[in-house]
Amino acid sequence: MGAQWKVKHKEAAANAKGKIFGKLVKEITIAARNGADTATNAHLRLVVEQAKKASMPRETLERAIKKGSGQLGETVQYHRVTYEGFAPHQVPLIVECVTDNINRTVAEIRVAFRKGQLGASGSVAWDFDHVGMIEASPDTPDADPEMAAIEAGAQDFEPAEDGATLFITEATDLDSVQKALPEQGFTVLSAKLGYKPKNPVSGLTDAQMEEVEAFLEGLDNHDDVQDMFVGLAG
Repeated sequence: MGAQWKVKHKEAAANAKGKIFGKLVKEITIAARNGADTATNAHLRLVVEQAKKASMPRETLERAIKKGSGQLGETVQYHRVTYEGFAPHQVPLIVECVTDNINRTVAEIRVAFRKGQLGASGSVAWDFDHVGMIEASPDTPDADPEMAAIEAGAQDFEPAEDGATLFITEATDLDSVQKALPEQGFTVLSAKLGYKPKNPVSGLTDAQMEEVEAFLEGLDNHDDVQDMFVGLAG
């Protein structure tokens, strides 16, 4: 599972356009707080590219930018909230949410954790490294991810979906590595800060894995959950 748990049957999940668009709209709205011009707002530019790849309707995209930059006069404010705890069988877990109502979200996350264990701040984070995560695809078949990682200043890399590579960076190097990768023959698909487990849990039985995956899928289905980082090997 590595640095970030992925929902089983990704193809089926990818068809849930409303859910994908909902997460992207929140990210665009937050990014646009720092300006509506993608030429000067790197975070917004990256999220807009992700939205276009997901085939988000133009009007939805533009409205999210205007909403975040204050052009619509709306007062909805999204907040990032992080929760820590354990999935079944003591699998460590960090959940990142984006919400316009923190009280509602924390109450619902507590309910979602009934089959696990919701911990206090810092109870799990010590067992993860806070890192930059850059997913990038090779521009040519002979692009070398190892050489690209070295030249761009990434700390590590691992295979990602659809032939892409996940480059792991120091948290402070995320922006510089993201800018350097295109020079090494890779197109950046996404870039964010995240959590990589130091001691991922292994050795679970098939039945235990099913319990963990059912728990994670339930959390992932929550509208406010933006990302999950799970200490699970395999």
